[in-house]
Amino acid sequence: MHFMVAIARRPLISSTAGGAMKAVLVFVIAVFFAVPAIAQNGLPPRLAPSAETVSDADLSKFLWRNRLLVIFSDSPGDPRFEEQMALIEARVEDLVERDVIVLIDTDPTRMSELREKFRPRGFMLVLIGKDGHVYLRKPRPWHVREISRSIDKMQIRREELRND
Repeated sequence: MHFMVAIARRPLISSTAGGAMKAVLVFVIAVFFAVPAIAQNGLPPRLAPSAETVSDADLSKFLWRNRLLVIFSDSPGDPRFEEQMALIEARVEDLVERDVIVLIDTDPTRMSELREKFRPRGFMLVLIGKDGHVYLRKPRPWHVREISRSIDKMQIRREELRND
């Protein structure tokens, strides 16, 4: 099973005090439009503003726009995969704030481009920056708090924070 779960921040409110409102509004709109796709794919409602297969994902369209969090597993029933998805769902706002797109690949029999590139063995998490570089590879679930800290250390993220 291959999914792409998009979690991205969009400038919807121009008010200077609307920072928190932006994330909430993006989340509400995302959940509203995602419910039919989630029912078919079994993804948690907070995680699926849009869904498509990982093999259909053209990574070049994310370059300089989004960070990617790629999660590999040999099965959607893998306890590590389930734990990672629960960790992401619990703090999805942190990922939205950092322009993160979550890509999920739980079918090792269908060799996606990402599987060929990263060659995961069982569960694996990969963080790719907006510049296309791999910043993190983990063989176990990671808390969003730790992922966020890794993102916040990236040069591009520091520049984003200075410019906001």
